[in-house]
Amino acid sequence: MTSELSRADFLRLIALGLPAWAIAGSLPASAQTAADRRRRISELIQTYDSQGIHRTATIVDNASADWLRQVASAAGGDAHLNAFPLAQVDVRAAYVEVDGRRIEGVPFFDGGFTGETGIVGTLGTADSNADIALVTIDSTAVGTEGRGLEKVRRSDTHRAIIAVTTTETAGLTLSNAGSFANPFGVPVLQVASEHQTRLAELAAANARVTFVAAASRNPSEAMNVVVNIAGRRTDLPPLVVMTPRSGWWQCASERGGGLACWMESIRAVAAAKPIRPALFIASSGHELGHYGLDAFLKQRPTLIKSASAWIHLGANIGAAGGQMRLQASDDEMEGRMVRSLEEAGATVRTRVPRGTVPAGEARNIHVGGGRYVSMLGSGKYFHTQQDRWPVAVDADAVTRFAQAVSSLAVAICGSA
Repeated sequence: MTSELSRADFLRLIALGLPAWAIAGSLPASAQTAADRRRRISELIQTYDSQGIHRTATIVDNASADWLRQVASAAGGDAHLNAFPLAQVDVRAAYVEVDGRRIEGVPFFDGGFTGETGIVGTLGTADSNADIALVTIDSTAVGTEGRGLEKVRRSDTHRAIIAVTTTETAGLTLSNAGSFANPFGVPVLQVASEHQTRLAELAAANARVTFVAAASRNPSEAMNVVVNIAGRRTDLPPLVVMTPRSGWWQCASERGGGLACWMESIRAVAAAKPIRPALFIASSGHELGHYGLDAFLKQRPTLIKSASAWIHLGANIGAAGGQMRLQASDDEMEGRMVRSLEEAGATVRTRVPRGTVPAGEARNIHVGGGRYVSMLGSGKYFHTQQDRWPVAVDADAVTRFAQAVSSLAVAICGSA
């Protein structure tokens, strides 16, 4: 057992089903095979999925942070929790009701809220003068965090909005709260696709409905997991490897692949005894406009530009049936990642044109003028309750991507 890990922590990790040799960080030769890497990755994602819904600052989210800290320590990193404050959204009631029948939903976390009694008014289309507008949000709109609704959200024509989510997967597909730090507009209630026909009929009839999005913002605290690996040259700027660890639901494929690549990179870099130091961050607040990463960067205002490079591990890495893409600040960073991917047998079909503002937390680094490479992809179950282990995850694909990212991280940290 490593000195960083207490006996109590060791026993807790054993209870989670992690093998003792992996917890201790002493990897026998047999554990270096792709099969053993796949097993470690599968166990990590399965455990993460089983913890529950990973919304920022919840009991599950904060407990998951401590679990991840323990696993990172066992993998050889100097891991700690970095707390940050935020106004957590507490939803008390969220539904639309007509003729005594309720349709439950989830409000936008960066919009307005109602009182307990809600709003009673007419339902109509977005181009009508109805009190409550009915709109749809498809997969593209979810990916852009509902920016297409900004005009109607800011309009004084409607008092509230009902947004039916109509993505590839039936049910409720939630949009991230990109403006969480600066909420705006009328209340928006997201409801599942199966209610589209009924609500469209009500809107056509200009029916009177009751709209409730009763919630409050309360002082709370969330956790980033931060891991340091010392380099033999303390004067060299660090490599930073980052991945989000929070989301709306269990997020097995949305977050699991990134966490697996992140953890395998910690293990590989620590074992390599690197020349260059490395800093790893798994941030909460992803679904809230990257709130946790922003908090982390406010404490380190020069890090974006001073880091030797950033590796961003975004959404849906190794999601079942998904397609991967690369985002990079320059040709060299992209080329190094491409070579690592090819050597690992991992496939990325799309490269985002140079200069494009990237998706995910890589956006923060791009805007801040940092040097980065970013990997993320699509997934059938993105932002849905069906994003669960094992159906949503291609463990073999995750294993290949983890090998590629680990190799790149070791190579960067192994050079001066």
